[in-house]
Amino acid sequence: MTSAPTSRARQRIRVRSSRATSGDLLGLLPDPEHALAWVRDGSGLVGWGEAARLEVSGPDRFAQADKWWREFCAHLDVDDTLGVPGSGPVAFISMAFADSPGDSVLIVPEVVVGRRNGEQWITTIGAADTTPDVAPLSRPSGIRYSNGQLPVTQYREAVRSAVARMRGGELDKVVLAHDLVASTDRRLDQRFVLQGLARRYPECWAYAVDGLVGATPELLLRRTGSVVDSRVLAGTTWPHDGVSDEELAAALMSSEKNLEEHDYAITSLADTLRPFCTTMSVEGPSVLRLPNVSHLSSDVIGTLESSVSLLHLGEAVHPTAAVGGTPRLDATTLIGQLEGMDRGRYAGPVGWIDGNGDGELGIALRCAQISGSTARLFAGCGLVADSDPDIEVQEAHAKMRPMREALEGL
Repeated sequence: MTSAPTSRARQRIRVRSSRATSGDLLGLLPDPEHALAWVRDGSGLVGWGEAARLEVSGPDRFAQADKWWREFCAHLDVDDTLGVPGSGPVAFISMAFADSPGDSVLIVPEVVVGRRNGEQWITTIGAADTTPDVAPLSRPSGIRYSNGQLPVTQYREAVRSAVARMRGGELDKVVLAHDLVASTDRRLDQRFVLQGLARRYPECWAYAVDGLVGATPELLLRRTGSVVDSRVLAGTTWPHDGVSDEELAAALMSSEKNLEEHDYAITSLADTLRPFCTTMSVEGPSVLRLPNVSHLSSDVIGTLESSVSLLHLGEAVHPTAAVGGTPRLDATTLIGQLEGMDRGRYAGPVGWIDGNGDGELGIALRCAQISGSTARLFAGCGLVADSDPDIEVQEAHAKMRPMREALEGL
């Protein structure tokens, strides 16, 4: 379904960006159920209201979204005295993981507040209320968990089947996920969940777009002018009793299974991004330590050959081996066969884009799709031929911890 460009989107709309006083970005969000956010360690963007919206699905969803955004921006009168990435017109993005099923969405807020390098600004699109009443935060109560579309027992068997297929030589790596449903006594306040995630995981990008709320440690792509960069994560461990952080990190850096998984992820990202770049470098791996898990992490940095948009780049690289597998087509086919569930926008690109085509896309991990009093949580693991189904179940449990803690207010 495609909605807006509406008649408003086809008219000349005024966009104004100006400096603003500093404040807690997430604390500015007024609506408990319609938060828009992309914040890391206090910096980033939040938004509210809806000046325009696009919903799209299918294999050409990235191209349709890119075209729509260009056309929308062509009908704007922009007054932007800052001229930094994220000022001027901005759309928040959340793309479906698969060509089918799943709907993708771009939302253009009426108000965006941003902060970068200590500088804060506010952007209005059309006639918007920049100081709305902020509803008090509401803490969830009476949380109950139940099986999702793919319970843990079935997930373990799916992992077992995938490992057998890889040992048989059908493919090198696949990423499988499962889900868990949380129900509460009253409608969930997305801002409460966001603030909990941001507080406990400042190294991650806390995000909210159309009910998909999470905190991702993985940056799929950042485009800033002619520079594009990515932070690739693959290979995971988690705290064990009696094992120090240093010992965990050393074991992760020497694990053949995790290094193999990481290499597939780096190769898939670099190989698909390289044709757009004149230069490229890969730095890593190192260990990214989070409260619930540690990951092997590498940074990919390139210089773009031409002015290709963030959405076009996103279409080229998604899904990387970090969330799909290797070879890509074989892995995504197997995901559909073994998971048997609709991932929706879990593990799809999420973030924002501005009028210059700059922006940031993370991978929608450590997240839940929130609707009313229900949240559908997701977690997935990268599998290779040496993977152990029981260990992968433990890893998925560790990766669900951030969302469960945020819901429970821990």
